[in-house]
This record gives sequence, structure tokens and C-alpha cells, in this order.
Amino acid sequence: MRSEFNLKVIETDRHISPEEIAAEYNVVRQAMKNPAVFQTLYDRYFTRIFHFIFRRIDDEQITADLTSQTFLKALGNLRKYTFRGVPFSAWLYRIAANEVNRHYRNTRQKMVFSIDEEEFELLLSHHTTEETEELDAEYVIGQMRTMSETEIQVLELRFFENKSFAEIAYILDITEANAKMRTYRAVEKLRKLTARRES
Repeated sequence: MRSEFNLKVIETDRHISPEEIAAEYNVVRQAMKNPAVFQTLYDRYFTRIFHFIFRRIDDEQITADLTSQTFLKALGNLRKYTFRGVPFSAWLYRIAANEVNRHYRNTRQKMVFSIDEEEFELLLSHHTTEETEELDAEYVIGQMRTMSETEIQVLELRFFENKSFAEIAYILDITEANAKMRTYRAVEKLRKLTARRES
């Protein structure tokens, strides 16, 4: 029997209501006038941004520095923020992704993708099928590391960060249709990679 990795779309907790997005934007507008209000956004998103960066850096000190830099840049450029109908966090993820890319350009190191088995098991718990019940997390993670940077990026945003296609499009500066296409292609490639292993 072959094991097959079948990532289904998680709908639970992915979509933030328009009312919640509007309420958050009001906080952003207040922070534009009074930087002290930015603390609310910092507290809300610090942990998520830290973990997002850590998966790509796998070094706590560098991750802490890049996370701080992300929020400093967000605060410093807050007046330039333009509302696009997606949660404010999408802008933070975009800045964070740019900081990670800048770090690797400056250090000329090879980009890493680090994820612990506990986090992966949590992902699988949302996508359990007869095939995925027997999957070995370490094996699937290893297969993910053979994929391209673009493929890993969309899988990470969609499934580990639970982002909508609209948010992924904003973060990566692509169209929503392109975000969907990239994600489905990456899922299909991972499914094929993991299907090769005999259980």
C-alpha cells in the first residue's frame, strides 16, 4: 500500500470576517496618528511572525532580530500602508518575507526550511485520511525540502500559516489566480513525492 499525502483546504479559522478586518483597520488608522497604538498590532502578531521567520532561518537569535526589524519597518512605514481588503497581518508577512530574503542575499547562505514534527502532526490532524494516518512526518518534511523555494513558500503560507489565497497573493505580490495555481501545483507535487514511498 502506498502512502499518499493529501492536503485538503482548511476552511476553519482561515477567513476573518469583513467586520473584523474593518475593525482591525481602524486600529491601524489610530496607530498612524498615535504610534503607541501599534503595540496592539505588535502583541497580536509577534508570535506568528516569529514562527514564520524561524521556519526559514532556524536560528532563534537571528529570527528575533529579523522579527524586530519587521515590526520596526512596519511602524516606520505605517503611513504608507494601503488597505487592500485583507488582514493587516498580510502586510507584516510581506515585510517579514522580504527581511528573510534580504538576510540570505547578504549572507549568501542557502535558505532553510525548518519545521518540527509536533507542528507537522498538527497539520496532518487537520487533513487525516486513511493514507495520511500512516505517514511519517520526518519523511514528508524531507520531501518538502526537495521542493523549490516558491513551492515551499505557498505550502507554508496556505497550510502552516492558514492564509487565504487573497492573502497569499498580497504577501507574494501576485494575482489571486496565480496564488491558487501555485498552491495546487505544489500540493500535487508533494502528493506525488510522498506517494512513491511504500508503507
